Amino acid sequence: MTDHADLLLLGFIVLVLALVAALATLVALRRRSERDYVAKLRDREARLKLALWATGEHYWDYDLASGKLRRFQPDEKIAQDDGFPRLAGPVEISQVVHPDDLPLARDRLRQYLEGTTPMFRSEHRVLDNLGEWVWIRARGRAVSRDAAGNVLRLAGTALNITSDRHVERERRIASAVLRNMNEAVAVLDHDFGFVSVNPAFTRMTGYADEEIAGRGADLLDSPQHDPAFYRHVREIAARQGRFSGEMWQRRKDGEEFLCAIETSVVQEAEGEPPLYVAVLSDITQQKRAEQELRYLANFDTLTNLPNRTLLSERLSRAIVRARRENNRVAVLFLDLDRFKDINDSLGHAAGDRILRSAAVRLQQTVGQHHTVARLSGDEFTVVLENLESLADADKVAREIIMAFEAPLIIDERQEVSISPSIGISVYPDHGQVPTELLKQADTAMYQAKAAGRRTFTRYDDAMDVSVRQRATISGALRKVIDRGELHLAYQPRLALQPSRITGVEALLRWTSEEHGEIPPSEFIPLAEESGQILEIGEWVLREACLTLHRWRQHGLANLNIAVNMSVLQLLRGNFPEVVQRILADTGVPASALELELTESVLMANAAQTAGKLQAFREIGVSLAIDDFGTGYSSLAYLKRLPITTIKIDKEFIGDLSRDPDDAAITSTVITMAHSLGLNVVAEGVETQAQLQFLRAQGCDEIQGFWLSRPLDAHACLAFIRQWGPARAGATATTP
Repeated sequence: MTDHADLLLLGFIVLVLALVAALATLVALRRRSERDYVAKLRDREARLKLALWATGEHYWDYDLASGKLRRFQPDEKIAQDDGFPRLAGPVEISQVVHPDDLPLARDRLRQYLEGTTPMFRSEHRVLDNLGEWVWIRARGRAVSRDAAGNVLRLAGTALNITSDRHVERERRIASAVLRNMNEAVAVLDHDFGFVSVNPAFTRMTGYADEEIAGRGADLLDSPQHDPAFYRHVREIAARQGRFSGEMWQRRKDGEEFLCAIETSVVQEAEGEPPLYVAVLSDITQQKRAEQELRYLANFDTLTNLPNRTLLSERLSRAIVRARRENNRVAVLFLDLDRFKDINDSLGHAAGDRILRSAAVRLQQTVGQHHTVARLSGDEFTVVLENLESLADADKVAREIIMAFEAPLIIDERQEVSISPSIGISVYPDHGQVPTELLKQADTAMYQAKAAGRRTFTRYDDAMDVSVRQRATISGALRKVIDRGELHLAYQPRLALQPSRITGVEALLRWTSEEHGEIPPSEFIPLAEESGQILEIGEWVLREACLTLHRWRQHGLANLNIAVNMSVLQLLRGNFPEVVQRILADTGVPASALELELTESVLMANAAQTAGKLQAFREIGVSLAIDDFGTGYSSLAYLKRLPITTIKIDKEFIGDLSRDPDDAAITSTVITMAHSLGLNVVAEGVETQAQLQFLRAQGCDEIQGFWLSRPLDAHACLAFIRQWGPARAGATATTP
């Protein structure tokens, strides 16, 4: 029994041991299976992470409870020995996400946790392993939740997009620049068909992007160029890869514009046909501005004639041709006589119209094949080429003077008579270069003015002496009043019916300590040019009135005095007030004063001066036309002018006994003047025969050497006192 029991017990023990061994084996197998499974999972996870890392995306793991983030180190150097990158230690998000981007990343996380978005997505900057900020695109989902479904843990991937953002930023900048460029930009395909255009292109041409896409560049071709021109341009761009130039183009509305174009080739991917980028600029206004600047640099804007710059260029070329062909070139320097007076009286607008009219007449006279230029003011120049002799230049000068005999028409109701004074210089006789020829012609022009105006003078070397003397006199004239070198001479005036001395004419004289006696014909024009005539004229008027006042105190109460008035005194300032003030200061009655103006000045400005002269008549001053018969009198104006006296010029009186025409003119003037109720004075009477003729024609008064030469104040007073009716038949006095 015992043995059986022992055997049973032993068998039971063996069975238990077998069961335990089997159970142990089963457990061991199970544990090995579990280890293999976990190993496989870990292997798969590692390989997934390695694949992500290898493609540039990085794995990350975020624990919401702790707020810690774990991520791969994106650097091959820190990979584990088995070749797998490892997760970096947990860190706070704020330690790796850029402070400026942290609010955005947290907001995107909040939206995902609230269920607003199906996935966590965010683009922000993080620190890389080198300590530099890089842009990443992070994506992830929940990988662990609690029993209530709340997310405990997120995992996902991150991709470095720094370079992509730079490219995108550059693309946006380029796009913005393209949209805002003032220059039009067009992208064309290899056949020069439009691919795309920017807004500036639409503004320039009128074609929108959708209207022009797929159409050829010949859509803009202008008929101003031959079609072959545009084909040639595109062939150059295709062959050389670029083209730069200017061409006419046509807008959608048909308007043409000048275009500066730059075309460059852009190579596409290998095997793809190239594209062309064309940058277009509308330079129409720019070219017009350049043309205007060139015009302004070479032409006078008032008359459209060449200016001094272009004249010098053309004259230089003319001299070169003349030297080569052994010809002559003449320079005619013109100045319009008394233009300043006309300009002051009529106004600058009228003066401009006169200059334009004079320019037209001058060009018409010499012809389009000769250069006519305006230098400045009222100065013009004519260049004559291929002259056979000096007489040819004189002939043209005469033709110009004759052309100005007819009045200039400045508007529908107004005409102005004006004459030129002309100086002539000739290459090679008077100069070798343009500046020298112009200087010599200018010098000759001043000699023409000194010779009485409305004439021409050819330059000669002696004129330089005259010019230097003129400059010297002009300088001395500035001090003439301060030095007391001016004085007046008085020439008596005789009434014929009955015979008595009615007055005197005050004549200005200058005796210089340095230069001696200087004739009025030399210094008065200089004084008018410089404006000193205003000061000198006031001195003359005051001195004459003071002399007359003294004479009247000596018993000559009925004596009158005549004083010459410059046109500048009439046109500038307020000369009537000056006259009134001097009369009041000297105690001379206005009826005892007569102011004289030359006929040429009055007639050139008759319409404008009539009103100014009326102011003198209202004061009570008499007015006389001096040198009558030498200008261009208009009976209509003569009737309108408030004058009281006409003085016949001595040019007609001198030949009364020899020239029937002068006798006829003088008789006609006397008759006409009397019909208008005017007093007539004959100047330059030197013989008894002249006196008898004038008395027979009913002339009112005479003045000249027959009666007396000009005398100083004391001698004149003595002469007047000694005069008697019996002397009316005496012979002429010695000049």
